[in-house]
Amino acid sequence: MPDKTEESKVETAKRGSRQLRGGIGGTLKSDADHFEKDDEHLLKFHGIYQQDDRDTRKDRRADGLGPEHIFMIRCAIPAGAVTADQYLRLDALADRYANGSLRVTTRQGFQFHGVVKRDLKTTIAGINDELITTLSACGDVERNVMACPAPLDDAAHAAMRGLARDIAVELRPKSNAYHEIWLDGEKQISTEPEEPFYGDRYLPRKFKTGIALDTDNCIDAYSYDIGLIARMNQGRVRCFVVVIAGGMGMTHNKGDTFAALAQPLGTIRPDDAVETVRTVAALFRDHGNRADRKHARLKYLLAEWGMDAFRDAFRKATAVRLDDPEPLERIPVDDHMGRHDHNGGRPFYGVFIQNGRIVDKPDCRIKTALKTIVERYRPGVVLTPHQNLLLTNVTAATIDEIERTLVDHGVQPVERLSAARRFSMACPALPTCGLALSESERVMPSIVDRMESELAGLGLRDAPITIRMTGCPNGCARPYTADIAFVGKGPDNYAIYVGGRIEGDRVADLFATDVKMDDFADALRPLLTRWARDRRPDECLGDYYQRLMGIESPRRSISGKEEPTDKAVALKVLP
Repeated sequence: MPDKTEESKVETAKRGSRQLRGGIGGTLKSDADHFEKDDEHLLKFHGIYQQDDRDTRKDRRADGLGPEHIFMIRCAIPAGAVTADQYLRLDALADRYANGSLRVTTRQGFQFHGVVKRDLKTTIAGINDELITTLSACGDVERNVMACPAPLDDAAHAAMRGLARDIAVELRPKSNAYHEIWLDGEKQISTEPEEPFYGDRYLPRKFKTGIALDTDNCIDAYSYDIGLIARMNQGRVRCFVVVIAGGMGMTHNKGDTFAALAQPLGTIRPDDAVETVRTVAALFRDHGNRADRKHARLKYLLAEWGMDAFRDAFRKATAVRLDDPEPLERIPVDDHMGRHDHNGGRPFYGVFIQNGRIVDKPDCRIKTALKTIVERYRPGVVLTPHQNLLLTNVTAATIDEIERTLVDHGVQPVERLSAARRFSMACPALPTCGLALSESERVMPSIVDRMESELAGLGLRDAPITIRMTGCPNGCARPYTADIAFVGKGPDNYAIYVGGRIEGDRVADLFATDVKMDDFADALRPLLTRWARDRRPDECLGDYYQRLMGIESPRRSISGKEEPTDKAVALKVLP
């Protein structure tokens, strides 16, 4: 492991970037179809990932050509809410400059895929014309701030939405580079530091924040660097329980890397929430690992220090009163799908979007359906942490029309979906993600088809189960908290994890390794068969697995190097 006093190449690039400018502006004006390595890192702060079409790599290489460079652009949308006009503009930009699809992320943002370099500036300007930014949607900064998407009118939900915006504004980079490069803003000359909080190196790695209720953890608060869990009293936020140092990424076969759930730091007053997030981020900024990016997340700093030392450092750094963490019971999760007629006179409707991909296909024209609905009825649109969206500010009569429009375009009502499909998620992976080791989004519908068939044959069609898939172990679709997860290791080679649950309050075990897609059902069948026979009412697979294995304390982390449990499970489930 590198000495922590050393500096990674990314750190060097950040420090020499002139507050995120680098050579981006010059390359934009050139005929080059891509950016050099240092600027590729800087682009992420601007909400851009440089990629290439991996489906064409081999043929292009045979023809003596380099990669077919394309770009992904991500929007930062605190709490995931956009207006009808904003949605329609993003939809049009996707058609004109991207690959004709919009993708809802697992963190309440939108992504454009397949944008070419010459269209980057026009696309980002178009996004900003609708008062949406891509700044800090990626990069070593505070990422998009999440909050429960339900458009309820009570004081608690309103407070969460407002707090998400306040945190986003407080910790958004202050450098004028974004406006200079993408929006033709004037270059500013000032004696004041451009980044009074971040400095010239920003954070060691990404920093993610989510705000949840003690009655609904739909945002998966334990998965992030900091989670604020609101404790309620008569519909208002009484306090926040602060949990820190969650993170889903790890590296296969590296035992010193791990995915972890956030741990309780303490309890704070609602008015101290922004300062609390800022203080935790500042401790991470000043003490995180800048030599080895695989050990640069907050979870590794906490593992090094321990919680007592972190609390002491927090109290020394701020005047915020940090009380002992209040105990939290198992917090349910509402995906907010389907029809919701009672919301203080303002109904809303949740639309399931398979793997978050809003695109027209022959049998399901969901992109056209949503465009038609938004043009006709002008609802608000709120993105959910499960890659779906809510249509808000509508009437009961409008919901009837919305449902008809969706069905007319081949979109199945959520009531017809199996639990396996409704609660499934996948990351984009191939062909666009440069980190993908395996397929994910493109194959997930067929994987769910097979799992649906397997479960239905066992009488488990509607049994509670979450299935997630990622093309690598970095955890973008939060696989390690699912009942079942398929995590890519290589071409048609996956690790299977079992034992999480939708509440996101424990991690799964490594169940099997080096499994081909065609063998998923076979590998899981003995366990599923025993679950069908022995499960308790409403017992999800993860809960059954924990009971079967005699696990009493929820697991909080899992390393990249574990022994699979499939053989131990077989001894318990086979006749």
